[in-house]
Amino acid sequence: MAFFRPRVSREAEVRYHSDQEVGKSFGSALRKAREAQRRYRAVQASGAPVEELREAALVLDAALTEALRAAEAAQRSTLGVKAYDDRIARRKARATPKGALWTDEVNRLRTLREANRIDIPRVPRASAVGR
Repeated sequence: MAFFRPRVSREAEVRYHSDQEVGKSFGSALRKAREAQRRYRAVQASGAPVEELREAALVLDAALTEALRAAEAAQRSTLGVKAYDDRIARRKARATPKGALWTDEVNRLRTLREANRIDIPRVPRASAVGR
């Protein structure tokens, strides 16, 4: 008696290959995020005006978001094509050394991005007193 396993869906294969391509940009995206963070810390230490500090923080946020998207794509492609359709396969793949490495990296970048978003300075509005 032969049991046939259903192949992964065509959509899962397409998403897998797409994630592989996006995941390849992780190294350059991470370098951009590190450079943006250095610039933000330099602007912060220099005592620059709030507008300049906000601009640097927004650039850092965009760089961290790009790095996070690339890391998430690399994580999904590392977990394998079956993980797109099957939550049990996804869970098992996260338990492997490579899966755990990418999961930790994604969580680290997500935490860093959220911490940065909390610290983005707000530009004060013009007061309504002088009307």
